Amino acid sequence: MNLKLFLIGIAIIIQIDAMPQIREKIEKETQKQIGYALELCKYLHQNPELSFQEFETAKRMASELHKAGFEVTENFGGNNVVGILKNGNGPVVMLRTDMDALPIEEKTGLEFASTKTSQTTDGKEVPVMHACGHDIHMSVWAGTIHTLAALKEHWKGTLLVIAQQAEEYSGGADKAINEGLFSRFPTPDYALAYHINPSLESGTIGLIGGPVFAGVKTAEITVFGKGGHGAYPEKCIDPVVIASRIVMDLQTIVSREISPLEPAVVTVGSIHGGTRPNIIPDEVKMELTLRYYSDEVIKKVIAAIKRISHSAAQMAGMPEDQLPFVHIYEKETPPVINDEKLSQKTFQFATEIIGSENIQETPPAMVGEDFGKYGRTPENVPICLIWLGSTEPALMKQLKAEGKEPYPLHSPRLNPDYKKTIETGIKVMAGNVIGLMREK
Repeated sequence: MNLKLFLIGIAIIIQIDAMPQIREKIEKETQKQIGYALELCKYLHQNPELSFQEFETAKRMASELHKAGFEVTENFGGNNVVGILKNGNGPVVMLRTDMDALPIEEKTGLEFASTKTSQTTDGKEVPVMHACGHDIHMSVWAGTIHTLAALKEHWKGTLLVIAQQAEEYSGGADKAINEGLFSRFPTPDYALAYHINPSLESGTIGLIGGPVFAGVKTAEITVFGKGGHGAYPEKCIDPVVIASRIVMDLQTIVSREISPLEPAVVTVGSIHGGTRPNIIPDEVKMELTLRYYSDEVIKKVIAAIKRISHSAAQMAGMPEDQLPFVHIYEKETPPVINDEKLSQKTFQFATEIIGSENIQETPPAMVGEDFGKYGRTPENVPICLIWLGSTEPALMKQLKAEGKEPYPLHSPRLNPDYKKTIETGIKVMAGNVIGLMREK
């Protein structure tokens, strides 16, 4: 789908004549907010908290909502913070930011680099860093709500905003939804979110209708065998050999069982078995990550994993009651599928703010993001996640000339262009919300 053709054949009736004036007001208000938002980002970067431990971060997000005049609900299904700002009759627009950081030791050398450590759920002390841009997401979110509160005369409707815990763990959205986000508060007509993208220059955004992020499932395969002495393999049934055959045969699922037009990934990321070189073990365990966009595709993938695993064991002579056990973990991250119509509207409103030349059509990514869960409830809320370019243009040019890439998400050296990225995020998101609120 070509974003430049989004506007062809689409009728979105808004007060076009007023948009230049609104653009100027958004620009002016953003300039008022950027200094504060940047300092907020530095504070958040220096004080990261792991998933489900965002206690101080949540308090800070709640304070931002109070300052902007929102009705605030704290500790909503955990550390989630929900805000409501009613401004007459009109659409309900939801803005989400994530809050959690990662167990990574920062190596950026920034003056505001994180030196924090924290304990994991198993009691291990680990360094903590905002290596996925959630500090920027929160700063854009805060700057946007302050901007919208200051420009209330230019829009009518209700803002539903949430600062969400545990995106990295993929449990925060579930907690909020199960707590009654869409029943205790107004049901959104639209839901919007950002994610920084180091592959895009700061000052630009990436946008696409349809799949944006992949669904993620985790599988575990336990392969059984008949252990014994490594010198007498004929007296054993070696689960290491069975597991090896399974690993190789799993590669045919995507290449030979799934349509080339349907993206999927089957990766064996962990395999463990045995204790000594001269002992054939009784058991081998493997862990897999599965990626997909279509529910039908992931069902086929799981069925194929079970069939291949059982067949490999049967070929080795394992009895029916000792065939491999394939466990699919209940926790999953569904795909993020941008609503086509909302993506079209977002493109139009963003064009009014930063120009179409600063909007890139971005291909789907196979990484996961739990924002998609908000679009898979019975309410069928249209969602749109926007990539926010985060690499300084001169640095991008230099890296390309050297045949290099910017440091990616989850890198201990992630180095976004904080000011320009936050500024662009506030302007574009404020423009999106006001555009949606001004529809007739």
